[in-house]
Amino acid sequence: MTINFTEKANFIWSIAELLRGDYKQSEYGRVILPFTVLRRLDCVQDRTKEDVLAKLQLVQNMNLENIDPILNQVSGFKFHNRSKYDFNKLIADPENIAANLRHYINGFSENARETFEHFDFEGQIERLEKADLLYLVVKRFQEIDLHPDVVTNNEMGYLFEELIRKFSEISNETAGEHFTPREVIRLMVNILFFQDSEILTKEGIVETMYDCCAGTGGMLSIAEEYLRELNPRARLEVFGQELNPESYSICKSDMMIKGQNADNIKLGNSFSDDQLPGPFSYMLTNPPFGVVSIPDKVYSGFGVKCTPPLVIDS
Repeated sequence: MTINFTEKANFIWSIAELLRGDYKQSEYGRVILPFTVLRRLDCVQDRTKEDVLAKLQLVQNMNLENIDPILNQVSGFKFHNRSKYDFNKLIADPENIAANLRHYINGFSENARETFEHFDFEGQIERLEKADLLYLVVKRFQEIDLHPDVVTNNEMGYLFEELIRKFSEISNETAGEHFTPREVIRLMVNILFFQDSEILTKEGIVETMYDCCAGTGGMLSIAEEYLRELNPRARLEVFGQELNPESYSICKSDMMIKGQNADNIKLGNSFSDDQLPGPFSYMLTNPPFGVVSIPDKVYSGFGVKCTPPLVIDS
């Protein structure tokens, strides 16, 4: 039976009921979000996992300085996992669920593993294990299929946003700090590309786009999708920087799944610590309205100079 992204998001969020009593409601997202990312990566690599392990056996004794590109090529994505475990094998050994899950996380290539570090996933594993909840949470996530054949990249973006919206509501945070509705992004991208429609239909063109408040990557994803509609032979290289560690981790994992260079996504304050100086063909962003973005210093960037605190307000 096919269910839409909202129903899938509701199913995933229902897993948070397992946390009641051991976690505050405002802490639910610390478990739900990284496990959602992990399950997505698990499903994405499902069909090539055994091929990656077979190639690993062939190349690990060749004294190669870096075998990651080789394994990534086999996986079909810009990440891979060297562990023998997946969600099915994890739930088959309840007594060793914590150790096996750590082995699984450590088996990811560095670019994927980093996303879980910024989620403080190790801390959540320890906490869930002490509360005898770790196996139950892993088992519930194993029950949902997040393979791209079942949940497209666009639907997965909606699903992430719905989860973050729920997390923001119960945390008394502003959901707008983390994502922009896809319909709004589509309108913004249409306006941005409207004058360049002729250029963007040229064969083999490569353009770049930067989002200095990237959130979960929605603007970058929609922009890439729209360019593909205009010109299937064009490519949009996307770059972004995000201050929130969870949003950054989601954005980066989404880029890996879509075949983009996840190294183009940076963590940090783009005003005070700009890690992507450009230049870029386009810049598109939705700042976190009402949020103090810059400490009490003077910064120069984006061709302007401002004296903080800078409060972006509507």
